Order: sequence, then C-alpha cells, then structure tokens
Amino acid sequence: MEQYKQEFIEFMVDSQVLKFGEFTLKSGRKSPFFMNAGAYVTGTQLRKLGEYYAKAIHDSYGDDFDVLFGPAYKGIPLSVATAMAYSELYGRDIRYCSNRKEIKDHGDVGILLGSGIHDGDRVVIIEDVTTSGKSIEETFPIIMAQGKVEIKGLMVSLNRMEKGLGGNVSALAEIREKYGFDARAIVTMQDVIDYLYNRPYKGEIYINDEIKAAIDKYYETYGA
Repeated sequence: MEQYKQEFIEFMVDSQVLKFGEFTLKSGRKSPFFMNAGAYVTGTQLRKLGEYYAKAIHDSYGDDFDVLFGPAYKGIPLSVATAMAYSELYGRDIRYCSNRKEIKDHGDVGILLGSGIHDGDRVVIIEDVTTSGKSIEETFPIIMAQGKVEIKGLMVSLNRMEKGLGGNVSALAEIREKYGFDARAIVTMQDVIDYLYNRPYKGEIYINDEIKAAIDKYYETYGA
C-alpha cells in the first residue's frame, strides 16, 4: 500500500472521521464502522485532506483534466482544498466548480459556483463517500448540460465496498455501469482493515478481533 494511503487512514482516525462500533446509517443499515467527513473542521485538516485527494487524483488521472467538480454542499470545500493542494504539489492550476442547490438569478447568476464549465473541459468529480450515488444522479445532468464535456472520473475518500442501493455491486461500480466513467477512492475499506487489524496505533487497537468479526458479518449481508 502506498505511503500516502497509510497516512490517510491514520489521518481519518486522528480526525475522528472514521470510527468503529455500532452505527445506524442513513440507509437504515447497522454498520460496525462509520465515516463522517463533516468532522474535518480545521484549516490544518482541510489542507491535509486536499493533499491526499490531490495525490490520489494524480495517481489515477495524472494532469489529464481541467476542472474539479464538488457537488454541494460537502463537495464545495473538498474541491477548493484539493485544487489548492494540486497547485502546490504538481504546479498545475486546476479550476474548481460546484453546483448551487438553488439557481441564483442576480449578480453571479446560474446554477454553478466557482469556475464555469465549457466545451472541451475534462472534469473530475470529488466527493466524501458514495453509498447510493444519489448526488451523482443530481449533478451529472448539470455538468453535461454545460456543453461538450468529458467526465474523467469520480474520486471519493473511502470505498465502503458494500452493495449500492440498486443491486449487488458497490455504489462505485453502479456509477461506472450507469454513467460510463471511472470511479475510485483514496482507500478502500479493505485497505483500512489490512492496515489497522490488530495493529496498535498510538497505543490503541481500533480493529480488534471483535470489530473484525462484526465487519466480516456485515459484509456477508452487504458486501459487494
């Protein structure tokens, strides 16, 4: 596993974004792990988060894109932080863009916030985590309505590796099948398990035998 992925797993734990225990998800599923990107609240956390996204995007897509699109609302700070990090790490100015929930009819009018999207633009969508693909369902037509645009792919922070709400494959695989573009994550839940299972981190074991058994049982039902 790449060094930055190991560091990202530690970063999620340190930021209390990734937790283990017993959680009820929005879908109603009872999960032994929970990821909440809303816990990234400081400037330092956002700077580091942008760097991890930038490294993963560069690994996956190189410099072969023009715009980072972050669906409202959580995608807005993600796209800004990652665009800044991409410039710092790779010396390339990538434009950021997000959608508004309501169309603005005065001043900076329209549905988009930040950069416009134009014919010929290549777009990478950036999100925190995708369980159902609902936000892509909302934002895909907005992006494609801007002109002859190519979506290079989607990058999320964590692939939960569980069935999407529509079938037997993961939410990321559902997106690939439905929309025809790539969908990846900085790390997968398997990466997290491999790295943290019975491995002390700062004096604590986050995935012990009990948590590992609960995760295995969860994936027996919901695993993709």
